[in-house]
Amino acid sequence: MSIYDISVKNIKGEDVSLDQYRGKAMLIVNTASKCGFTPQYKGLESLYQSHKEQGLEILGFPCNQFGAQEPGDEAAISDFCELNFGVTFPLFAKIDVNGANESPLYTFLKSHKSGILGTKRIKWNFTKFLVNANGDVVGRYAPTAKPEEIAGDIDALLGAKA
Repeated sequence: MSIYDISVKNIKGEDVSLDQYRGKAMLIVNTASKCGFTPQYKGLESLYQSHKEQGLEILGFPCNQFGAQEPGDEAAISDFCELNFGVTFPLFAKIDVNGANESPLYTFLKSHKSGILGTKRIKWNFTKFLVNANGDVVGRYAPTAKPEEIAGDIDALLGAKA
C-alpha cells in the first residue's frame, strides 16, 4: 500500500484521493485552533507560499483528540484559519490520529516513521510528517518544531537552495 492509495475528506466533506499529490512533497500536520501551537499556522502558510511553486503541498488535518482544542465544526475551523492566519493550503475534515477511529492516513504515516524512542502514537497537535515526491515518509517532527525550523529539510527535499 502507498500513501497514494488513501482517500480523505476535505474541509467541505468531499472525497480527495492523495494520488492527486503524486510527484509533490507533502507536509502533513494535525492541527487545532485552540492550542498553544496554533500560531504555527502562520509559519505553515509562510512555508506554503515560499515553496508551493517548487512542489510542496501542506495538508492540515484538524484533530480534537488533545485537550479538546479543536471543538468547532469544519466551517468554523476553515473560517478561523482563513481569518486569523490567512491559510490558503488545503485543510481537511476533522480526524482522529490515534485510537480505534484513527484515520488510515495516520495509521500509514505512523507505521512508516515512528517518533522518539520508536513510539508510534501522536503525542499532541502540530506533529508534522514530511513525505517526498515518491510518497515516502522521510521526516517526523514534534509539535515543538516550528515550521521555519524544518524549512532546510524541505529545501533539501525539493532541491532548492536554502
